[in-house]
Order: sequence, then structure tokens, then C-alpha cells
Amino acid sequence: MGISTQDTVPPPSKPSAAEQKRAARGATRPGDRIFLGLTRGSGILLLVIMAAIAVFLTYRAALAISKDEGNFLTTFDWNTSADPPVFGIAVLAFGTVVSSVIAMVIAVPIAVAIALFLTHYAPRRLSGPIAYVIDLLAAVPSIVYGLWGALILVPHLIGLYSWLDEYLGWTGIFEWQGGAPRSMLTVGILLAIMILPIVTNVSREVFRQAPQMIEEAALALGATRWEVIRMAVLPFGRSGVISASMLGLGRALGETMAVATVLSPDFLIHTSLLDPGGGTFAQNIASKFSEATEFGRDALIASGLVLFVITLLVNGAARAIIARRKEYSGANA
Repeated sequence: MGISTQDTVPPPSKPSAAEQKRAARGATRPGDRIFLGLTRGSGILLLVIMAAIAVFLTYRAALAISKDEGNFLTTFDWNTSADPPVFGIAVLAFGTVVSSVIAMVIAVPIAVAIALFLTHYAPRRLSGPIAYVIDLLAAVPSIVYGLWGALILVPHLIGLYSWLDEYLGWTGIFEWQGGAPRSMLTVGILLAIMILPIVTNVSREVFRQAPQMIEEAALALGATRWEVIRMAVLPFGRSGVISASMLGLGRALGETMAVATVLSPDFLIHTSLLDPGGGTFAQNIASKFSEATEFGRDALIASGLVLFVITLLVNGAARAIIARRKEYSGANA
């Protein structure tokens, strides 16, 4: 008759009263008290700042929305100087979501492929310089991306737009009537380039934390490198890739100067992604804030409140995904 592990391993003993007192005395040393106070104060300060921002945005937004003669959520216009004022965020919300989705569709697969190449295919002599270049892309200012997009990207997209109109124009989504390609598709492509370093770097670190023993065991059993990635690395890093994508989405939602530089804004929702026009929250605030009246600024702040809430929801979703699976963290490796 076997002996169970529960019978042979004694339960962990609780610390004695003397040990608890010594631990309490150690926690009350001057250095510990100072460090505890600094960390606690930093956390409280962050919460206070976030609460102050939320209160400020809510108060100024309430002043503007109370005088809005249109529906703030569904109006296709932005005329804060009219009497009475009429403005809404329908076009801005649509443009922000569409451009961000386009950026995610383009950037995430490419970023995951680059991360897998750097961690499982590229030799060390090659992976280091490529990773360094990707890190440099994350440090480029937004206005530089915007200038590059306006001077280089926009003129070179005419061929792509013509091809999309010729072969996919029948869908209506890729129908092009000519003109400069300053549309939501151009904005999405530019945003994809901007968020690519963020998603790539986070995904690369996640894939590096994949258990080496499982990968080596799969290789020893005859699995190919792709089979190891498909069965061991990708399932392990799925939550991390989703979290990285959420971070990139937060960057795309709030991008300002680059979008304002390449987009020809208007307050219409176009069925085709190739038609010039549309707008985003950040672009509208950046282009109108300096010339707006006090009431107009309150209206812009109201749109900023919506963007603030959307960004908080995105970051909250990312934190929730991270909390569901913490084993890819380097601290737990």
C-alpha cells in the first residue's frame, strides 16, 4: 500500500509570535518607512492627477454640450461659432476607429512576423542591429512621420490606389475618384508604420520568455522550427501579443500631428477608404484649437473627453489581458 505525498510532507508551519514581531520591527526601519511613503505617495499622486484630468474634462465638456443644439454623438457637423452652436463627434469617432483598425490590420501581422524572425530565425549578428533599428523607429517624433508621409508616402500611393480601384473598386470600399491620396487608408498606413516598433518590441520580449525546455523537447522529438513556433511559442505568447496590440492601438487612437499632416479633413463619412476626407479626434483638436473661441475650446475638450474614455478602455483591456496570464513576464521566467 503506497504512502501519499500528503502523508509524508508536513504542512508549512506558521511564523511564531517572536518572528512576526521581528518582521514588524524590520518593516518600521527608517529606510523602509521612507521607501514605503515614497511609493505610496507616487501611486496616490498618479490617481489624483488622473482624477483631476477627468474632472477638468468632464466640467468643460458639460459646459459645451449643454449649449449644443445638435446631438453630440450623431451630428455630422462642427460649427461652434454658429448661433446656436451645432457640433457632434460622429465623423470624428468613425475616422478614429477606422484609421486605427486599418493600422492594426497592417501592423500586427508584420510586427509578429518580425518578432518571430528576430527571436527564432535570425542569427545573433543580424538580430541585434535589426532590433536596434526598430528601437530607433519608436523614438522618431510624430511630426517627422507626418512630414515624411506628406512628402514621400502620399505621392507614392497613387499607384496603389489605382490598383485597388481597378481590381477592388467594385466593392465600393476601394473606389477611387482621383485626386491626392489623403484619405483614411493613407492615415492607416502611416499609423501602422508608427505603431510597428511598439508591437514588435513587446512581442519580441514575450516570445523570448517562451519555455526553452518545451522548445528543445519538441525539436528533440522531430518537430520543425515552424511546428515549435506554432505549437509552443505562439500559444504561450498569445496574451502578450494581444496586449502589445492594445498598446499600439492606444498610440494610434491618440496620434495627432502625423494625421493632421497627411489628411484632408471634412465632416462627411465616406463609404470608400480612398476618398479624401474624414477626421479623427486628435487631428480635429490640433487643427482647430488655436483658432477656436472659448466655447469652441470647450467643445474640443468635450471631444477630447470621449478620446480620453476610449483610451482608458483600451488600456484597461490590455491590463485585464495581462492579468489573465502573467507567466510571460520576465519576473516570472
